[in-house]
Amino acid sequence: MNYKTLIKKAKELRQETFLAFIKKGEAHLGGSFSIIEILLTLYEVIIKKNDKFILSKSHASFPLCLLLKKKGLNPSLTTHLELDAKNGIYCTTGSLGHGLPIATGMAFARKKRKISGKIYVMISDGECQEGTTWESLLIASKHKLDNLIVLVDYNKIQALSRLNDALPLKNLSKKFKAFNWKCINVKDGHSFKSLISSFKKIKKNAKPIAIIINTIKGKGIKEFEDDPIWHARKLQGKEMEIGKKKLGIL
Repeated sequence: MNYKTLIKKAKELRQETFLAFIKKGEAHLGGSFSIIEILLTLYEVIIKKNDKFILSKSHASFPLCLLLKKKGLNPSLTTHLELDAKNGIYCTTGSLGHGLPIATGMAFARKKRKISGKIYVMISDGECQEGTTWESLLIASKHKLDNLIVLVDYNKIQALSRLNDALPLKNLSKKFKAFNWKCINVKDGHSFKSLISSFKKIKKNAKPIAIIINTIKGKGIKEFEDDPIWHARKLQGKEMEIGKKKLGIL
């Protein structure tokens, strides 16, 4: 699949996600729009038959559910995901800090039972403040879970504040490396070229892997980008028209 096709799919997924926000009367627009290119890279290029993906920051579930529907599955379009394996949802998530421990357990079980396939889990940068995150990193390192890949949506905003104002997370890659993880940095999480080349750096190396992906919260609507207010703000009045215009929704 070429980059132009992926860019077109990203535009369409943003449009569909935006319209779903309006229809459902709710929105986690910021964190949903920051991960669209990552989701498409995973599901259109990277994920193989025996792999599984877990969205730990499932308040950003709308684009994932809509993408799975395009794949012929039928997950419920809901803010917090509930286990529905036949439709591509492999665990219940939403309580932040739980997705990585569950993924670590799944990866460990596969390793013990010699089952092929990788476990991909996306966490928010805010989740890196959770104690369960660092406990999971220690466990994964000890058991050499090279079948576990953690994706960090590093948009540097958590809820209604910036990371630097709430609890700074600088030198994040150094932190992962200190826990004996291999770490890959993606400078532009909205560039398919950067994302795909970074995923291709994953090699069998007896270490779990963290991919820290620099993103922009609210990416795609300039007026809403990099603004903490769009963590969970419902679309109102002129905001709907601004979004439709920027996203090319006629």
